[in-house]
Amino acid sequence: MFLSASVIRIHGSISEIDAAAWDGLLAVQSAPSPFMRHAYLQALEQSDSAAPDTGWGPRFLTLWGGQALLAACPVYLKAHSYGEYVFDWAWANAYQQHGLTYYPKAVVAVPFTPVPGTRLLARDADSRSLLLQALIAWCKEEALSSLHLLFGADEDIAACADAGLMLRHTVQFHWQNAQWKDFDAFLASLSHDKRKKIRQERRKVHYAGVRFRWSRGADIAEVDWDFFYRCYARTYREHGNPPYLRPEFFSRMAHDMPEAWLLFVAERGGKPMASSLIALSADASVAYGRYWGALERVDCLHFEACYYQPLAWCIEQGVQRFEGGAQGEHKMARALMPVRTTSAHWMAHPAFADAVERFLEREDEGIDSYLDHLEGRSPFRHPG
Repeated sequence: MFLSASVIRIHGSISEIDAAAWDGLLAVQSAPSPFMRHAYLQALEQSDSAAPDTGWGPRFLTLWGGQALLAACPVYLKAHSYGEYVFDWAWANAYQQHGLTYYPKAVVAVPFTPVPGTRLLARDADSRSLLLQALIAWCKEEALSSLHLLFGADEDIAACADAGLMLRHTVQFHWQNAQWKDFDAFLASLSHDKRKKIRQERRKVHYAGVRFRWSRGADIAEVDWDFFYRCYARTYREHGNPPYLRPEFFSRMAHDMPEAWLLFVAERGGKPMASSLIALSADASVAYGRYWGALERVDCLHFEACYYQPLAWCIEQGVQRFEGGAQGEHKMARALMPVRTTSAHWMAHPAFADAVERFLEREDEGIDSYLDHLEGRSPFRHPG
């Protein structure tokens, strides 16, 4: 299992790792995403969006065979559990009630990004396993309470299971393209009540005088990026929270990886009033609903900006999958179907590990029942 002459290195910044080597490793994974690209993680770090001051202490573990990068992953020392979308507040409270310290903990994830995909970049299974062993050893050396790998790909989860980590399941909602020729053909595949509801919601936005335009990649103007951030920040603040991502992060996205982004802008009377930002995979086969915001209130505008406009675009462009992000059972009414996602967890304290394992067994039974329940609520027409 152990690779001869291999070396583990721990980096305090992704800028210490060659971008071409990191991205080359990402490109050969089974489930790459734009959110694991070197430029994306560097933008999070250098914009101070995911930085020690915000409770995200970046570390990057790499495995080397001579000059060859064999495996790598991001890991963050977390001072809280915000921005993860796999909720462990109850575990933290239990630690506190017993006089133990839960934070800092280690999280292998993309900050603020609940998108499933490869987390342990590796050339092969042995490299991935060795990287995971090094992660656990590092957590022990640092006297951390726990290690959490969030929204991993199948090979990540298999490696974690083999290493004895506990698995936790959650549910997301994803849309799959059945090669519909247009949005009307997609609607025709839905049950009568769902089709009627979508048409009613779209008419409300249209009759309110709202029209949409989209731009992609380098065609997204700087003024549109600036307008998007106003919308994004305002929506966060309306919910009583400061925005996770800072303006410099999006400036870096516009400059360093514009090809990964698609922007929809809603206008009324020729004036922009809302926007939604969609990410795209490298081959443009997958679209990811990420951020949205509005400066004016219009009934059903959120559904139009975040689902109907992107889905119509995906159908037109032949995109195979649209991922709607974390949670949101209401997405099923828009034909985003339930998908099981998996995370893996290691706890340093044996008694708490046993308690968490029992909790996860009960929770998993509930997830199975929930998925069975959702399967009976398909928005699509029944055959015949």
